[in-house]
Amino acid sequence: MNRLEELRRRHAEAEEGGGAERRERQHREGKLAARERVELLLDEDSFEEFDKLVEHRCRDFGMDKQVIPGDGFVTGFGRINGRPVYVFAQDFTVFGGSLSETNAMKICKMMDLALKTGAPVIGLNDSGGARIQEGVLSLGGYADIFLRNTLASGVTRRLSRLSFIARIGNISASVAPFEPISGQSSIATP
Repeated sequence: MNRLEELRRRHAEAEEGGGAERRERQHREGKLAARERVELLLDEDSFEEFDKLVEHRCRDFGMDKQVIPGDGFVTGFGRINGRPVYVFAQDFTVFGGSLSETNAMKICKMMDLALKTGAPVIGLNDSGGARIQEGVLSLGGYADIFLRNTLASGVTRRLSRLSFIARIGNISASVAPFEPISGQSSIATP
């Protein structure tokens, strides 16, 4: 296999997330997969993904045998009604959408770009919280996201769409202030 074929294979693998069976389970529960939510939100063909092939670095607890390109988070930018936005979506089909060190880095990169451009940040959260196998590295990722959230206050809008499955630890690090509401909820900040 040449390098270009390998790159195409890895992109296709990243787009599969946790696989067809897990995606079908999401659909049976009335939920869309991460990429489906991003496509539905943004203007057609406007999404530009970055860090699509990032993989987690954890090698403990059998995680070295469970490596999926993208690591369960879709990040990038696109347009809504022609206006630029940055967006991330957690993919529950990959490790329950849990936050890893590398996922946090992807979100922070996206938030830094949004701060530079003044574009809004949208988080489509569907997660069980921190990736426990990574311990403090995952929790440190929440601290990095908190910092950017503080720096973004008053500079750019932050929006979150939280699925009911999101745990309190995850809600706390969502990119916008949050007040729990039963079922699905949406929030926005100035």
